[in-house]
Amino acid sequence: MSMPIVALVGRPNVGKSALFNRLVGERLAIVQDRPGTTRDRLYGEAEWAGRAFTVVDTGGIMAAPTDDLSAQVQAQAQLAIDEADVILFLVDVLTGVTPDDYELADVLRRSKKPVIVVVNKADNAERRLAANEFYALGLEQLFAVSALHGTGTGDLLDAVVESFPPAPEEEAPARIGIAIIGRPNVGKSSLLNAILGQDRTIVSPIPGTTRDAIDMDLAWRGNDITLIDTAGIRRRGAIEPGLEKYSVLRALRAINRADVVLLVLDATDGVTAQDAHVAGYILEENKSVVVVVNKWDVAGKEPGAEGEFRRMVQETLKFLPYVPVLFVSALRRRGIPQVVDAALRVREARFQRLSTGELNDLVRDAVAAHAPPSKWGQRLRFYYATQARVDPPTFVFFVNDTRLVHFSYERYLENRIRERYPFEGTPIRLEFRGHASEARRRGARAPRQRQEER
Repeated sequence: MSMPIVALVGRPNVGKSALFNRLVGERLAIVQDRPGTTRDRLYGEAEWAGRAFTVVDTGGIMAAPTDDLSAQVQAQAQLAIDEADVILFLVDVLTGVTPDDYELADVLRRSKKPVIVVVNKADNAERRLAANEFYALGLEQLFAVSALHGTGTGDLLDAVVESFPPAPEEEAPARIGIAIIGRPNVGKSSLLNAILGQDRTIVSPIPGTTRDAIDMDLAWRGNDITLIDTAGIRRRGAIEPGLEKYSVLRALRAINRADVVLLVLDATDGVTAQDAHVAGYILEENKSVVVVVNKWDVAGKEPGAEGEFRRMVQETLKFLPYVPVLFVSALRRRGIPQVVDAALRVREARFQRLSTGELNDLVRDAVAAHAPPSKWGQRLRFYYATQARVDPPTFVFFVNDTRLVHFSYERYLENRIRERYPFEGTPIRLEFRGHASEARRRGARAPRQRQEER
């Protein structure tokens, strides 16, 4: 499920980046007292009243751009407006209402999106009173805040969350979401067309042809599937301003709402650092993965080439040792059925559940084969284990003291689980909870949890 998007828009130097940093809780945006500091959109995640959402910071919008860079910034801001679920229109109480504010208010009204006027730099009672003049913009919702000090942001966030579309019911999705992800020009759209059996998207040798995430429905062996084609993702430092950066945001949202991700590699390039970077995005979202090596009709002609390429994948993507690797030619439509079948197997593994008895038998065998290390004269003891959830599979181990759990033993336990239950292509999560006596020793605080996301 993709999260709602909140776009911050306004003239230059009204405090958009300061409010962005306040909402996401990190100093991701550069804050300077100089107009035009933020030129490209930034995005981050925030949560309020149980609703998670994406916040997009934009460059300042001016009524008449004075140069090409200003026009580009304005174009990016317009894209953010088009994609947003809620728009925060920032203005500056110190400058009062300006002609540019009136012009931008007209633009935002035409968007038909919920718009909230945020009068920034209202650091005292006098400025909060002066904020009322911004009702002249003709927009109903208005909040006076200080992004720098956080004053008024709680009431603002209440209004933001109330403006979101209703949250969908948490239930197993009827359709299986499969996102096609990779660097630019690795053949993602060609793979989509090959799976569908027809040309439904633009295919071009020019990198960046696909700008948006495109959904296509497919029926496959009795399963209803939604295929999500996306723009290519580059390293953060290599992402160019303008449309490309916004396409990356959409690709990340596609990963978020997929069950399984097809990570497409270009066989003629080998496995690159950018491929590993894209794989890192997928792992951060705890998504199941199938690695698809495309253009194998060109690169796979030498004897033993497949085994050598698998070793390259395992070496570069060593943090994904559990993923299947398939070799295809999207152009010649070779190996395509195996890709969809593998994605369905991986998705089934994502929802696999072990009984408590099975899991505890496994833990006993693992401890007997390799005793946990000791520390401070104490040895780690396991009381019992259970699978707390699926999607992704999450296992909770109740132990005498979580401080005795070393990361190497966590990795050992994960390997033992996968020996018996492979969970193909799927990350598993391990959590450790201490005994009640541990909580009492720590002043009755909640048990410390450590989780390792694979």
